[in-house]
Amino acid sequence: MGSSELSALSGASFSSSIGDSAEFDVELTLNDRLKVFKTSQFDCKGYITSKCRATNEKEIRHLFAYLVDLKKASAEEMRKSVYANYSAFIRTSKEISDLEGELLSMRNLLSTQAALVHGLAEGVGVDSLSADSDSSTKEDTSDVTHREPTDMEKWLIDFVENLDVLLAERRVDESLTALDEGERTAQEASNRQTLSPSVFLYLQAAIKERRQKLADQLAHVACQTSTSGVELRSTVQALKKLGDGPHAHKLLLNSHHQNLVNNMRIRPSSTSYGGAFTAALSHHVFSIIAQAANDSLSVFGDEPAYASELVTWAVKETKAFALLVKRHVLATSAAAGGLRLAAECVQTCLGHCSLLEARGLALSPILLKLFRPCIEEALTTNLKRIEQSSSALAVVDDWTLVLPPAGIRPLGACTSSLGSAIASQLKLSTSAHRFNSMVQEFFEEVGPLESLQLGGSTLEGLLQVFNSYINLLMHALPGTMETEDNLTESQQLALLANASMLADELLPRGAMKLSPLHQTGRMDTPGRVSDRQNRFPEHREWKRKLQRAVDPLRDSFCRQHALELIFTEDGEIRLTAEIYTSMDGSTNEPEWFPSPIFQEFFAKLTQIASIATDMFVGRERFATVLLMRLTETVILWLSDDQSFWGEIEAGPKPLSTFGLQQFYLDMEFVILFSSQGRYLSRHLHQVIKNIIARAIDAFAATTGTDPYSVLPEDRWFAEVAQIAMKMLTGEANFGNVDHDATSPTASIFSHGST
Repeated sequence: MGSSELSALSGASFSSSIGDSAEFDVELTLNDRLKVFKTSQFDCKGYITSKCRATNEKEIRHLFAYLVDLKKASAEEMRKSVYANYSAFIRTSKEISDLEGELLSMRNLLSTQAALVHGLAEGVGVDSLSADSDSSTKEDTSDVTHREPTDMEKWLIDFVENLDVLLAERRVDESLTALDEGERTAQEASNRQTLSPSVFLYLQAAIKERRQKLADQLAHVACQTSTSGVELRSTVQALKKLGDGPHAHKLLLNSHHQNLVNNMRIRPSSTSYGGAFTAALSHHVFSIIAQAANDSLSVFGDEPAYASELVTWAVKETKAFALLVKRHVLATSAAAGGLRLAAECVQTCLGHCSLLEARGLALSPILLKLFRPCIEEALTTNLKRIEQSSSALAVVDDWTLVLPPAGIRPLGACTSSLGSAIASQLKLSTSAHRFNSMVQEFFEEVGPLESLQLGGSTLEGLLQVFNSYINLLMHALPGTMETEDNLTESQQLALLANASMLADELLPRGAMKLSPLHQTGRMDTPGRVSDRQNRFPEHREWKRKLQRAVDPLRDSFCRQHALELIFTEDGEIRLTAEIYTSMDGSTNEPEWFPSPIFQEFFAKLTQIASIATDMFVGRERFATVLLMRLTETVILWLSDDQSFWGEIEAGPKPLSTFGLQQFYLDMEFVILFSSQGRYLSRHLHQVIKNIIARAIDAFAATTGTDPYSVLPEDRWFAEVAQIAMKMLTGEANFGNVDHDATSPTASIFSHGST
């Protein structure tokens, strides 16, 4: 246990869990509490025992849990520190390894120099001995010259000759054995002092020279491109035994690098064989990296210094490979918009790369980082192509809904029964069919790139393309298009049908190809698209954005039809206060019927509802919202028209009884037909009620009469509005209806008599 953990145990958490001893610790200063941990005689078990005598089981469990959490936090902190300083860690490990090799060489050199100095000292001592007579010297020399060599000297001569033969014949294992034997013999002779210093020095020099010669031979073999894998591993193993492990590991990696470079054949890229070229190159590169990892592990094990050097080398080779593929394949295909080829190349590379993860080499992030810009460029090019093609087709589109042309798959690769059913009923205009087909093909090509995490940028790019197509539809509406040709209401609704089908059904269904479940083959079973989309919040949010993109088109449609209803072709307002103030001078009771402008409004909504019912099969909600928006547009304009209310509230003609009744009837008529058409929203109903209340207030203020004394019952307005609807739709049958029943006066008298 470290000092930081012990200090933590002596702090508030520990003191809060062990009772009386905690109160004693609180009184001590921090330095006093830490003194006990700083002594060299500190007994961890004894300290814990003394503190925990009065501790119950619950407190001990709490303390144990705290220590476990502290251990996890310490491990996590260490892991973060290692990752944060990984490059420095690799560099330091490499430097330590090189330093160990240099220290070994220095130790050998110092040993040799020490022996040399010792031998020279003995030689000087021999020469300095006094020679009493020339005869004695010559006699000694004669004895040395003619004496037989010792067994050790004979062994030394045979050892050197045998070692030279082994080196000449390149018998590596036997040479290593002989060198080990020579070093062992030299060490024993040195310990027993059975060799003279000069002979010992000669033996050491001979061993060192031949060791270096063997190392040079092995390094030469490792650098040859013709060296087989088995021979390379044995050569590197021999170099490691010679004590030069760092150099041996570098030679191993260098050999694999040369093999990688020499077997590459770079050819000009083209769409015909760019994918095959990438596959062959990827297989070659990652196979060699895998072989290098196996060789390094088999020879050097999992020593951190060698493992770090292997990772650094593998990352470098992966970057070189990725740049090669990027330059010769991806860059060209991305610029040309070849998304399918780019996707295949990336998937191939990632597939080969993933096989190395079992060996501890996670190189996929390197590829993803380098490939991502090219893929994004290809995505942008394809999106621009879709936008340009849609724009060109929209210019010549007749906005007639038809089934998909032969050869076009409206739902892309969708093979489920639900997808087939929708495809068989799908009707869009020509440009919308083509737009959907291009988008579905785009989804199929982008789907395999899910590992690049391009889903967000892809969906945003498609949203922008869809917005551009919506703008094309908006320009095609009457009043906004540059040509003088006007579209029929069926064609205008076809614009909305294109937009709603794409936003609600087709594009969201295609976007599911970007989900991981689709890539694993789990999305092919039939099921509701909405249920699948609920699993992916980003897809659900993207669908809402698509639907919001359709709102401007729908609002533009409603605004255009509202303007056609409210204004004449000359720009004059048809819905004016004069409709109601002009009834003041009449002495006879009018034939009660909704005003002409509201009759036209009802007819227009009825016609649009009829067309929409046939056009928006299965999407009745969209048709309902469309009619609701159109009705709200007209009524909100009336509610905000200051000139209209200025005349109603301030003159010059006040609103009389007949005018108020007519206005009330018109508003009730709108409420009735929108309610029966099921597009009366709460907001619309409240706005109409507010308009009626404002008119009643204006009548009371200008005439001083109680408006409710002149207004018939609400039932009368409902009956008149119902009769008007039947007459306008041709469903009326008034054979037994009393004409006076439509008179508000009769209704008032009838109500008074009862």
